[in-house]
Amino acid sequence: MITIHIPEQPKKTLWNPKNEEFIDIEGTKAYDLNLEHSLISISKWEAKWHVPFISKENHTEEQTLHYIKCMTINKDVPDSVYDHLTAKDIQEISDYINNPMTATTVKDSGGKKSNEIITSELVYYWMTALQIPFECEKWHLNRLLKLIEVCNIKNQPAKKMSKNEIIERNRALNEARRAKYHTKG
Repeated sequence: MITIHIPEQPKKTLWNPKNEEFIDIEGTKAYDLNLEHSLISISKWEAKWHVPFISKENHTEEQTLHYIKCMTINKDVPDSVYDHLTAKDIQEISDYINNPMTATTVKDSGGKKSNEIITSELVYYWMTALQIPFECEKWHLNRLLKLIEVCNIKNQPAKKMSKNEIIERNRALNEARRAKYHTKG
């Protein structure tokens, strides 16, 4: 979870030169927005936009702001509070979203990358198939995806060794035995 502090904002009156009129902008009290980048947040966002959140496409400013609203776990936050997010706040949120949130690393198998479109429903399917409890939907999304990746790797059958790998393994074992027992063969 990340907390973004929005300081108190006084009521402002601004001039709109396009319509040649004054506009009153509501002030807000100070808020601490508690945000979570989770599967739940993505599900809410995808329900509105009908596109996958996890994609190579950049989100519009409106979509990004809506995702921040979906991440908010505070109750009853007025929409006007989000209008006062600064560029620094947005960057801090982006850094939080991109944080791996785990010490686990997985060696790249060198296999072909999947072009499968990842949606929240697909992640829920993976959780079901791998028997990951639904309480994990509240975890940071990157941590959950890493758990799914680890489960997939651990559930794969052991990779068969090639003939050369077997020969090399046996050679190393024989060499170790010779050294241990001080024999020549």
